[in-house]
This record gives sequence, C-alpha cells and structure tokens, in this order.
Amino acid sequence: MTSIHTPQQLGEAIRTARKQLALTQPQLALAAGVGVRFVVELEAGKPSVRLAQVLRVIDALGGEIALNGLPGVMAGAQREGSDDGA
Repeated sequence: MTSIHTPQQLGEAIRTARKQLALTQPQLALAAGVGVRFVVELEAGKPSVRLAQVLRVIDALGGEIALNGLPGVMAGAQREGSDDGA
C-alpha cells in the first residue's frame, strides 16, 4: 500500500502505476473517461483536480482508495453500505 500525503505524491503514484501497466497518458484517459489534460495535471500533482475524476483514473488502473486512521469509518460503511452519498 502507498501512503499519500500530498497531490505530488498522488501524481507520482498514478504515473508509476500507469507506466507499470505500459499505458500512455491518452490510453489511460480513454480508459478512465477523462481528458488527457486531466491525466497530465493529475500526474503533475495539480492540487485542484476533481475527486470523481481522480477516482475514475484510480479505478481504471485497477486501484482503490483505502482510508486508515479515521475512527468509525469502516464500521459505519459496513452498517449503512458504502454508497450512502455522504
């Protein structure tokens, strides 16, 4: 698991995963349903990217976001379902 604390670290992790999968930025953009410019900015660590698009890119790479250290998050998600919109 990779710990991410800055937009730059997220961008580096996305770039590394993309390259390990032998994908170009346009190929990743197409697979994730986002623009090439978005992928470029995400990999560059731009701090103002849209979360929904970030999640699509991560999903297209076969990854997922896991939150650690937040009390009650997993217990609440298991009780109420993970797609509660909040």
